Amino acid sequence: MTRARISDCPLARTVEVIDRWWTLEILHVVLGGHTRFSAIRRDLETPADVLADRIAALRAKGLLEVDDTADDTAEPGDPTYRATDLGRSLRPLILVMAAFGNHRLAPEDRSVVLVDEETGREVDPVVVDRATGRRVDTAGFVFARGPKASEQVAARYPEPRAGG
Repeated sequence: MTRARISDCPLARTVEVIDRWWTLEILHVVLGGHTRFSAIRRDLETPADVLADRIAALRAKGLLEVDDTADDTAEPGDPTYRATDLGRSLRPLILVMAAFGNHRLAPEDRSVVLVDEETGREVDPVVVDRATGRRVDTAGFVFARGPKASEQVAARYPEPRAGG
């Protein structure tokens, strides 16, 4: 695992948690309902030993856990997994990354789209401020240093304006 160059940078901390491309891929599959080891393996077409190592790494990071409450009708050695709170917290990132990938394609060239399950209509996720509902990917939203900013971070970002 790579260590962040600036340890208190939130982007670097996120990359440390994700670490490898397959972290998001496995979480995407599990969050999509494929929770048995055999189903994850089939969906991702990954050798069993490789997938077992990857799942072990995600469990060690606290992103996945064995679901002991799952219906135990599977074969022995075919455990069921679920995303932890930390793992589920990456779902919005997965949705936005998928939307980013699709924005560069014509609608007819997209292989996977996010839809409203009730209506079947394609949706376009955006990031909004929870308190106001305003989109934060517009002018007027900037990064500022937080109260525990290191010297490196403080040198890059201004203090928040009064009232912030």
